[in-house]
Amino acid sequence: MNYFAHALPFLDDPYFAAGTGVPDWLPVIDRQVRVRAKNAAPFAQDADPVVASVAKGVLQHLRDDRRFHETRAFAEISMELSARARRWLEGDPGFRSSFLGHLLAEVLLDSVLLADDPVGAETYYRALAAVDTARIQEIVNRMATRPTQRLAAMISVFCRERILWDYLEDDRLMIRLNQVMRRVGFEPLPDGIRGMLPEARHLILRRRYDLLDGIPTTDQGDTPCVLD
Repeated sequence: MNYFAHALPFLDDPYFAAGTGVPDWLPVIDRQVRVRAKNAAPFAQDADPVVASVAKGVLQHLRDDRRFHETRAFAEISMELSARARRWLEGDPGFRSSFLGHLLAEVLLDSVLLADDPVGAETYYRALAAVDTARIQEIVNRMATRPTQRLAAMISVFCRERILWDYLEDDRLMIRLNQVMRRVGFEPLPDGIRGMLPEARHLILRRRYDLLDGIPTTDQGDTPCVLD
């Protein structure tokens, strides 16, 4: 799962919504920093509601990812997308195509959810804009395997660039995919990969409910409120 899918059912609590993004923000700024469930769990009962919300958001992300990656739909879709990518990556040893199949299953699910609920997407960004990023950094540093001084800035950049909207357009999505490729040490994707994106989008659209099986969604009654 990706940022929007994790946060969408919880937009009435900005700090909870922000907490769902923490496990994905940390590897971007420092791959050595992690927040594990056993470290975050005690803070979910904290007397300070902000601390508790951030911790609950982190735990929700970790639960969602575990369920998501265990679904039959994710296994089937990521394998199919990896096989399609391999046709465009002739001579590639296989790791990059496998990683791309996994990545596309996640970001294109966000793309489908964004297209379905643009108001929810705006609410998501408004929720993140409402939080104290320095406070979130301080809370996360109490839970993390090692501290970071870059998380607050990362959240601000994430809000300013609004990268989720880039998932809706193939050209802009290619830029974001290549940013991830560089970050994990892979070569950039060839332009031809763009040719598989329309079919990949259709596949995710057709199987989105299978991917979200057992995971909280706004369709299950958790309707996000609009922040004033």
